[in-house]
Amino acid sequence: MSKISRRSLLGYSGTAAAGAVLASSATAQAAGSDAASAQAAETGAAAVAFDNGTEFTGRTSIGPVDASMTLTFSLRIDEAPAANRITALEVAEALSELAEARGWPPVTFYGTPPPAPLN
Repeated sequence: MSKISRRSLLGYSGTAAAGAVLASSATAQAAGSDAASAQAAETGAAAVAFDNGTEFTGRTSIGPVDASMTLTFSLRIDEAPAANRITALEVAEALSELAEARGWPPVTFYGTPPPAPLN
């Protein structure tokens, strides 16, 4: 697993170059996705508390073919037992994994306000 966190590498830029670096470590990260999720929680990648229903947006691009993709989602769960709750981080990771499976670099989602990374 890469020692470089997505948050420190991407910052707020979301550049294709940073995505390419992250994509090179995607194979190693896929083997330990549960460990990566736990590490992200420990390192504070989602340290900002987002309100229920916050809109999250992630953008990625494939440089050589000049293609880009923007993904947006919001999640609002009311009165659900803890066992049935889906977190915004889980949705963000699932969407990023789907994009990676189709050849896109990893997607970092940002929630507003304030603009802060979720994953």
